[in-house]
Parts: sequence; C-alpha cells; structure tokens
Amino acid sequence: MAKTRVVVVDDSALVRSLLSEIINHQPDMECIGAAADPFAAREMIRNLNPDVITLDVEMPRMDGIDFLSKLMRLRPMPVVMVSTLTERGAEVTLKALELGAIDFVAKPKIGIADGLKQLGEEITDKIRIAAKAHIKRLAQPAPVRPASAAGAVAAVAAVASSAVAGATARPAPSSGLGRISTEKIIFIGASTGGTEATKEVLLGLPPDAPAVVITQHMPPGFTRSYAARLDGLCRIRVKEAVDGERILPGHAYIAPGGLHLSVERSGANYIARVRDGEPVNRHKPSVEVLFESAARVAGPNAFGIMLTGMGADGAKAMRLMRDAGAYNYCQDEASCVVFGMPREAIEAGAAHEVLPLTQIAPHLMDKLRQTHGALLHRV
Repeated sequence: MAKTRVVVVDDSALVRSLLSEIINHQPDMECIGAAADPFAAREMIRNLNPDVITLDVEMPRMDGIDFLSKLMRLRPMPVVMVSTLTERGAEVTLKALELGAIDFVAKPKIGIADGLKQLGEEITDKIRIAAKAHIKRLAQPAPVRPASAAGAVAAVAAVASSAVAGATARPAPSSGLGRISTEKIIFIGASTGGTEATKEVLLGLPPDAPAVVITQHMPPGFTRSYAARLDGLCRIRVKEAVDGERILPGHAYIAPGGLHLSVERSGANYIARVRDGEPVNRHKPSVEVLFESAARVAGPNAFGIMLTGMGADGAKAMRLMRDAGAYNYCQDEASCVVFGMPREAIEAGAAHEVLPLTQIAPHLMDKLRQTHGALLHRV
C-alpha cells in the first residue's frame, strides 16, 4: 500500500526534526521534505507533490495564513495546522480552518520536544484523516474596479452584501416561533471540519430560535475564541458553556475544550452541566455524552444534528435520541470534510433526514414552523 507523503513546514529546526521523526516512525506515511518557510515549501510542493502538509501558523517571510490562503486558491490540498496554545494562536488557527485547513494540532509553548512526542498519535491520526478528506478550492475574490462614483457606491454595497453572504437563503430576522423556542432544544455534534459546518448551521438561525447546545471536538484553549468568533457573526448569541447556567432560547452553548457538556432539567428550565471525566469514544468533550443527555432529558423536544467528523462518537446516543422521540438530521457525504460520524449515525438508524450542509438550518426551521401551534411535548 502506498504511503501518505507529507511535507513539514515550520521555522523551528527542532520542530521540523521532531515532526519528521514522528511521521517516519509510522508504517503508512513518510516525511518527504521539511521546509523552514513558505517560500521553500512552495518549491517542495511543486517538485514533490505531497499528499498532506503540516503548516506552522506563525513563520518569517510569509505568515502561515497568507500562505494557506494562496495554497487553497491555487493548489488545494490537505493541510494540518501546527498551532500554539495562546489566544493569538487560537484566533489564527480558527482563521486557518475557515480558509480550508482540515485540522490543527496545538503544540506546547514550553517543553516542545516532550510535548510533541506525547502528541505523536494525535498528529499522525490527523494526517491520516486529512489524507482522505474532501478538499474544496478557496474562491478567488473578484477584483472591484468601479468606473465612476456610482460604481463606487455599487461596489460598497456589494462588499456589504458579501459580508452577510447567504443571508437571502436564511430565515427572516425573527421567526415568530414564540413559546415553542422555550420548549425545544437543538443538539449539534461535530469533529473534523465541524468548526465551519457548525457556523453554517448557526448562521441560518433567527435570533428567537430554540437554544442550541454544541459539542465540537476541540482542545482546551480554543473553544472560547471559537465561541467569540461565532458570536460576532451569528444572529443568536454564542458562548462557551458554564456549569449550572440556564440554557436560553436565542443562545448557543459550546462545550469547553477538554470537558464534557450535557443538559439537565431544573424545574421548567434546561441547565448546562460541564464536567471533567474520562474520555468517551476517545474524546473529551464527547458527542456521546451530550446526545445521551438529550435522549434522557429532552426526549421529543430535542432536535439532533450530526455534522462532519471522523469516527463514531455520538452515533449510538443519536439513535437513543430518535428512540426517545427526537427529530434528527445528518450532513450528507458530498458536503462533509470527513463523512465518518454522520455515516455511523445513519447506519445506526438515527437519522430522519440526510441533507447537504446548507439545507440543514432551513429544513430545521421549516420543521419548527410546522410544530408551532401544535400540541407541545412536556418532559
């Protein structure tokens, strides 16, 4: 079987050496080149045609983000980012995922040698996933050259319109769901490729949508920045979940990296439970933990959404949700970066509908409108 061919791009000679060693120890992959900056990487990619590259976020001569943006427009390929556990590192990494990077590895600020060796299994797992992922070319922005003052006004309007791309396909600012938004609750599970997929779903929700509870496989230090980024884009409020807080309509709550999130009932209210514990299905946070609580606590008031990701985390619990009366959506293969978690959920018989990513929020809103005015379930 052909080995996965990897090029490592990092300005640190130590990191290049360690990553090359980790990769070359795997029977199914090999490091075919290591570049100190994007300019050297460009030549290696051109001459060696690798299957995957690992890319440092911050480098001299050209920022990793600038290089990634050019790469995904001109020569799209699987990229795993090597980030740092800092606020700046988190912000840049999220931008990289937006540009099309498949996943990222967070390297420690100190003890890099030991830290990277401990991350060896995670790094190589993500390279394997990236090698099989669906890659999409990043759209080239069209140049704007207005020929007159009127043209300039039109150009400004076009830029403003693009800032809310897809708004014409979204529901109206208020859906008028009323009381049903306090009864229903939406549960989302996602992994590889899920940061952008979740964003797509949340952008399609009006400010009076039911509460949304999300488990995205992500390490500590990144979920707060991710929540803040989404909060600035979406019409609902988005935040990192806090243990014991009330879950409110018009809000989305993201499981903190490294902690499990579940939902409990307190009288007529839903509350968030954020707890430490052993990994479930190798993950913490785990979709299985969140979806099991949905089946147990919300029952027929729950909507489940399984988005792109590797593995089977959450599939069994999503079937429990369906058995408890929830209505479930799975992202289809064509729109997934990795069709692992949705496929497992579909095979478990958990899905009511399998849809392209862009259709999930509209179908969900249609379903909620159909339910509006009907007899509400109470738990």
